[in-house]
Amino acid sequence: MKVLLLGSALAVLPASLALGQAAPPPAYFDTHVSPPATKLPPFEVKNPDKQLSPYTGLTRRHWQDAARYLLSGAFSYVRTLDDPMQFVKQPGKSYPRSASQVPTEKLEGLCRTLFMAAPLLKEDPSLTLNGVKVGDYYRHQLALLVDPASPSYIAPRAKDGGPSQNLVEFGGLSVALFAAPEILWDPLPAATKKALAATMLSYGDGPTVPQNWRYFNIFILSFYKSRGYQVNERLLEEYLQKQLTHYKGEGWYNDDPSFDYYSMWAFQMYGRLWSEYYGRQHYPQVAAQLTENFAPLKNTYPYQFGRDGSMIMWGRSITYRFAAVVPFPLMGLQPEAGTNFGWMRRIASGAMLQFLQHPDFLQDNIPTLGYYGAFEPAVQPYSCRGSVFWMAKAFLGLLVPADSPFWTATENEGPWASEFKPGTVVNKFEAGPNILVTDYPDLGAAEIRTAPHQPASDPYRGDENYNRLSYNSAFPWQADGSRGEVAMNYVFKNKQDKWESLRLYTFRRYADGVYYRDAELETNKNIKLHLAEMPLPNGILRVDQNTSTEATALRLGHYALPNLTGTIRRTTRKVKGHEVQIIDNGTYQLALVPLGGWDHVEAVEATGLHPTAPTSTVLNALGNTAPAARPKLYATLLLWKKSGTTFADAELLPVRQVRPAANGTGATITMADGSRKELKYTE
Repeated sequence: MKVLLLGSALAVLPASLALGQAAPPPAYFDTHVSPPATKLPPFEVKNPDKQLSPYTGLTRRHWQDAARYLLSGAFSYVRTLDDPMQFVKQPGKSYPRSASQVPTEKLEGLCRTLFMAAPLLKEDPSLTLNGVKVGDYYRHQLALLVDPASPSYIAPRAKDGGPSQNLVEFGGLSVALFAAPEILWDPLPAATKKALAATMLSYGDGPTVPQNWRYFNIFILSFYKSRGYQVNERLLEEYLQKQLTHYKGEGWYNDDPSFDYYSMWAFQMYGRLWSEYYGRQHYPQVAAQLTENFAPLKNTYPYQFGRDGSMIMWGRSITYRFAAVVPFPLMGLQPEAGTNFGWMRRIASGAMLQFLQHPDFLQDNIPTLGYYGAFEPAVQPYSCRGSVFWMAKAFLGLLVPADSPFWTATENEGPWASEFKPGTVVNKFEAGPNILVTDYPDLGAAEIRTAPHQPASDPYRGDENYNRLSYNSAFPWQADGSRGEVAMNYVFKNKQDKWESLRLYTFRRYADGVYYRDAELETNKNIKLHLAEMPLPNGILRVDQNTSTEATALRLGHYALPNLTGTIRRTTRKVKGHEVQIIDNGTYQLALVPLGGWDHVEAVEATGLHPTAPTSTVLNALGNTAPAARPKLYATLLLWKKSGTTFADAELLPVRQVRPAANGTGATITMADGSRKELKYTE
């Protein structure tokens, strides 16, 4: 999590703005950074090792190649030791928005590129990129941080200063200093060390944001304590104990107030490395607890990735992308029996290639702020162009020794190949965080469901990053449109005559293959639903109950398909009295079957809302929330399959009947094979 740069508290947007009332755009602040003259070619896996890595071809050497590739893009902006790690600004809401934020922008680029530079320098101290010795460059830049005459100068925290972006970056810098002190710290002049310690400790020995941010303070304090400096040990111990309270089980930490990838690329990563470099020696009990909290990941987290390693687009800061895989290589630091390291590396390498080999990933030699290409709906205002190099945390896995089983095990597909059966669906419910992870063997995709309760006043979480009904590795989320275009959520016409999506969910339970939540509209508590969804081998059955006491229009969206080939084919079919809408983009086809409660279904074209293509299409079911003597059920099949074969009638209608309970508390589902499922909305 980040605060809005040099501020002392989390920025909060007025609810009116978050709900769609336009504010005048601020004047664009141009940093006037020119793109490099030479364009970086696409990433190429040279001499893939198909014996050790039969699926991706990637070994430890290729991970080093990938790190050098991305680092060379950053160094294409560096010609002399004085040049900062500052890149072409991407138009939109990212920072800097004023000259005062530029030093912090440069600090981000410097510290985050070190996540890949430090492991490379440990093994090749003479590394040179764009004619610049990389080790010399970073040492020189560290000196500039504490030189008041330098444009890169970072002033110490004011006595009454609050947490800021500088704290975040100095925390990351401390990770690199721990990892490669012989390169980055030991050679520094004594005066530079003294000044750098004073500046960094002014931030580390101070206030923080009460979630993953505490690790920034912990790393700063721990590094300088390890180097013989006097630090605030009482504060260090306080922050360590508070970090442990965020653990909720199954490998998940709550980032207060949300579950997302920060549990992995922050809590778990920082905890693992801190234990390795400092904790086990100085705070063995804390390190032991962190190790215990890390252990379940091998049995839970891998299921959240598709068969080919594709990760799910989910949560804020998604521009950090494959940083989400960093726990997998870090499992190799203290190898635990029973870990399928070949599967762990297959996932990590596959997710890395998901982005490195995408043609839109780089722009001006730097990863875009987006998911693949630039995608403004996914950008947070706390990000600058250099923020993307948080993804380089994955390359901290190169600190794992070359003889670790993470690197030496033969790639495999884990249960996708050995356990999962065609025509089935695999659910993995994780109590504590109340997360349901679903794997679809026929599609090769993974899906996740949570129960977020994020109001619109939270500018980082009250949106599509969290409020979708589910997130799928095959179907990146589409942003909501002003005309009611919605994907994988409900939207309702609110009292401002705008379409408003659900964002306030309450988890109820997971039972008999059904995930239950309640939801209500944030601006009108009279609009409520009991949600019940059952993953099927080729899609999702939703049987949601309307408990609203007011009437308004609503829409439910399927996943969206990007237009990749110039056209998306639409088909309408009649199957046993149900009018089925199907769309096909040449890669996947989606079908929406209205089983009950809906007025009609339409295919909606969207522009600028999808992260993969400029235009897209989504299937929406339309209805209303008019109260009735018996609560209405919105029964819907949201189905999919790969393109190339036609949906059979049996695939489109795996449900024979949905019958509401007489007392209005549930429903009985009769499947096509005669089996029954009893839904109970309240216990």
